[in-house]
Amino acid sequence: MKMPSDEKQFADKAKQLFDESVEELDAATLSRLNRGRHEALAELERATPMRQWLRWAPAAGVATAAVFAVMLMQQPAIDEAIDVPGAAADFEFLMEGHSLEMFEDLEFYVLMDGLEENGHVG
Repeated sequence: MKMPSDEKQFADKAKQLFDESVEELDAATLSRLNRGRHEALAELERATPMRQWLRWAPAAGVATAAVFAVMLMQQPAIDEAIDVPGAAADFEFLMEGHSLEMFEDLEFYVLMDGLEENGHVG
């Protein structure tokens, strides 16, 4: 990516000033910075399992979301799930609040339904 000339000049000047300020640091400050760097690296090495897990948490979240999305795409639509012949009619019948007494003579109704399908009852 190319920077415009003004930004490049600004970046070059900032780098030059930073390099000069680092060169002017005394030995005590450089030693303190070096010790701090070593302590930070040592802290990373003794990271607890919880900290190790937190490092992978964003990737685990993305993977979980991807698995969830695939599962949602794999589920059949509700219309496809209720594709049992007569299921909609049966459901409507029950929702209309018809008397449940007809279930006492269920065998009779099944027999009548079979006769209608075979063309014996007009």
